[in-house]
Amino acid sequence: MKLNTALALALLLSLSFTVRAADDWKLIWHDEFDRNGPPNPANWGYERGFERNEELQWYQPENACCTNGFLIIEGRREHKRNPNYVAGSNHWRTSREWIEYTSASLITRHRQEFKYGKFEIRARINTQLGSWPAFWVLGADRPGVGWPAGGEIDIMEYYTGQIRANFVYQRDGSAIWSAVPKPIAALGGDAWSNAFHIWTMEWNATNIDLLLDGQLMNHLALATADNADQGNPFHYPEYILLNQAIGATGGDPSHTPFPMRFEVDWVRVYQRND
Repeated sequence: MKLNTALALALLLSLSFTVRAADDWKLIWHDEFDRNGPPNPANWGYERGFERNEELQWYQPENACCTNGFLIIEGRREHKRNPNYVAGSNHWRTSREWIEYTSASLITRHRQEFKYGKFEIRARINTQLGSWPAFWVLGADRPGVGWPAGGEIDIMEYYTGQIRANFVYQRDGSAIWSAVPKPIAALGGDAWSNAFHIWTMEWNATNIDLLLDGQLMNHLALATADNADQGNPFHYPEYILLNQAIGATGGDPSHTPFPMRFEVDWVRVYQRND
């Protein structure tokens, strides 16, 4: 009887702690993607064209849609003329006469921006060669502060067989990276890739933790960036990006079957209760 009573008390205390821990967070913004059609324009804008890293995809809004409760960001093999092509140009954005791949990049910039909190996504990613999906945040606009001084946090990115969780800021004019990769093979290979997973960032005034399915991937003590150029970027608001990049660091997609899908069940942001 004493053992049973002690066990019951322990379970009760454990349950009480769990409930209190859950109650510490208040949902302040979310998108469940439960309305078919284009993503909610109150939440999401779009990047357009050839954007960064000499990637292969041309970003366009029509590659993102909500259907059956999911946001689908679709990379496609698609051949069309680059409207920004300039004959004889040496710049990668304008020297390509043809677009060979299209995709979408959704951003909450000027719509939904946050300082501190818990950011979460439930999603399934494409892990084939050439695929480079990401759930990340960038520093919201501060006059004269660009990348990387504005700060970057890659809550999730994937390329060439590895899931990554990264922090980036600038010091003495150079990008400072804290990057942690984890091979898909170590997580479960194809079975892992075929399932949905939850990526989380917990961010407060002293620390940032990046987690995959509740397991810590990377940690940053914010004081580490106190001597960053333009001040510590992780004490300022950030906006969210969801994108399916193709090629460049993602690898050669020429033999990869398309379409390439980044499927998002929901995105949620919480902040601590006072």
